[in-house]
Amino acid sequence: MFGLLKADKGTAEIDGIDVAKNPMAAKQNLGLFPDPCGLYERLTPREYITFFAQLSGMSEIAAKEATAKVLEKLSMDDIADRRCQGFSQGQRMKTALAQAVVHNPSNIILDEPTRGLDVMSTRILRELLLLLKAQGHCVLFSSHVMQEVAALCDHVVIMANGKVVAEGSVESLCERTGKDSLEEAFIDLIGSDEGIAA
Repeated sequence: MFGLLKADKGTAEIDGIDVAKNPMAAKQNLGLFPDPCGLYERLTPREYITFFAQLSGMSEIAAKEATAKVLEKLSMDDIADRRCQGFSQGQRMKTALAQAVVHNPSNIILDEPTRGLDVMSTRILRELLLLLKAQGHCVLFSSHVMQEVAALCDHVVIMANGKVVAEGSVESLCERTGKDSLEEAFIDLIGSDEGIAA
């Protein structure tokens, strides 16, 4: 999706834009939430976010304006001009998320976003994702934590061994399996404990 790997076959499109044929235009419609541990420690959030805004194709002036807006939107004014070194998990996560959305992409991808986060950081991230969803962004994330999936997702795709085994709303998946929770439905749908690791 992000154009880092060449496809063996088929195509990938983001908002109708072919990733292989027009990677820069596709990336402008996509925000990628990186590992919060990978922040540039010597930069402030303002510098870090502005840098990535320019990488997405913004001019320096537009990048600075967009950075100021996203810092305000995510209530980061108190840490905006402090170096990232020594930040808490929650502060790191907010900075990484701000970098992903600074260019106002219509789509945001997160890979296991709550992995390693404490309870408060997880709660902050959940609130931010719900805010982005309410603002009209498409949020796509992978997770093995079914409670998070149930709390955040309108549409769920369950995969095992690289294949889609089921998809639908949380309610429809629970109804289909006769289970009371998404976690129980997930285990029922993948068919074995071995599929959980897939």
